[in-house]
Amino acid sequence: MSKHKILVIDDEKPTLGMFLLFLKAYGYEVLLAENGVQGLEMFAAESPAIVFTDVKMPGMDGFEVLDRIKSQAPETEVIVITGHGDMDLAVEALNHEATDFINKPIHRSALDAALNRAEERIKSSKTDASITGTAQENDIRIIEIKGNVNAGSERELMAACADVDPAETPKLLLRFNDNASINGAGIGILIQLLSESGKRQQKVAITGISENFKQIFDMVGITRLAGIFPDDRSAKAYLDAD
Repeated sequence: MSKHKILVIDDEKPTLGMFLLFLKAYGYEVLLAENGVQGLEMFAAESPAIVFTDVKMPGMDGFEVLDRIKSQAPETEVIVITGHGDMDLAVEALNHEATDFINKPIHRSALDAALNRAEERIKSSKTDASITGTAQENDIRIIEIKGNVNAGSERELMAACADVDPAETPKLLLRFNDNASINGAGIGILIQLLSESGKRQQKVAITGISENFKQIFDMVGITRLAGIFPDDRSAKAYLDAD
């Protein structure tokens, strides 16, 4: 099966060269643009499934590129490229409906992870986030979350957690699938959900979040409302601790 087309928009030629080298080695058809205007023209002509765009570019910046692409094709995977540790720009990109972000300097492991997440979201039909299942283990309710957590996810996520009686099930484990993405609206929903759980004295742990989103969660205060863990074992140990 042929790989998806990928468009990379960046005003730095060395960055474009690096993406071209890596992505062609993975078998992708790669489109390169040196500015936002050229990138949008290529997008309109080629309809790539995945777009990487730098945020800080002269003329049209990455946020405008992102907005225009999402207005034309909301299902497109748009991954923004930010400066190292620039979490403010990453959060703003998520508010503009980016599905992921990657930091400069680009490391192959981070690129691999972002590509894998994007491909999995494309395979799963890119619907709004959904609850793929729930399970009960003693006094822990496990809720599986996949896809894109955004404004359209609010009713389903809030209902899934509100359905849990805190007297019988005082602990929640939110297990995000590896391909899960969460935008600005989704972050707001998650904060609301965790705040409500706190009021009900429910202890909450989260697993499955990528390293990128762990940094975002720490920045916006989610880590003060729930424990973030790499796997179920450590999450359950946290939930079971007094």
